[in-house]
Amino acid sequence: MPEHFTAPRGRHAPPLEVRLSSQRERLIAAAARVFARRGYAAASSESIARDAGMSKATFYEHFDNREDCIVALFDAAAATVMEAMVVAATAAGSDPEQRMRAGVHAVLATMAEQRDAARTFLVEIVGAGERAIARRDAIVAAFAEVLDRENAEAARRGLAARTPSRDDAYAVVGAIAELSSRQLRRGEPADPRELEPVVDRLIVALMAQPPPAR
Repeated sequence: MPEHFTAPRGRHAPPLEVRLSSQRERLIAAAARVFARRGYAAASSESIARDAGMSKATFYEHFDNREDCIVALFDAAAATVMEAMVVAATAAGSDPEQRMRAGVHAVLATMAEQRDAARTFLVEIVGAGERAIARRDAIVAAFAEVLDRENAEAARRGLAARTPSRDDAYAVVGAIAELSSRQLRRGEPADPRELEPVVDRLIVALMAQPPPAR
């Protein structure tokens, strides 16, 4: 859809729910650009609406305030990242380690393709208020749960030992998040996908404990 797409009017106009959905999607995309360019603290509802080619009043038809908007953007980005992770892991087959690697590689690839949304997802959300932090904590927990389930499956099949606690999975997710955040903030390394070897070593460390003796 063009950045400043204008829906047809009159008898050719789409249904109201379609128009509202289109407006919301455009505002969320604009918010990603504005937050990435200015940072959350310097962004405003007016600047987001202007970038989307809409009025400030239209912004407030969809969001209560700027925090409401960044939470919506965060949720959309999280859904995209999680879907990419699940699809890649499923395609990787049944080996737990390969599934983990494929899933995290897909996350890094999604970040490289959607850098503005990724910056909100990993950087700007931190300073966006208590509700935003709570949402971030929830999605970190969800990603850690995915890794923990993979480890549990590997342990069930006798391919690895069960990690001592779920905090091991949290540690891996936290390390990946910090590496990715640094890449987005400082451009080190130049492309998120260059982090794949480091991430692979983290996953290997998570899965490297020997299987239990039989």
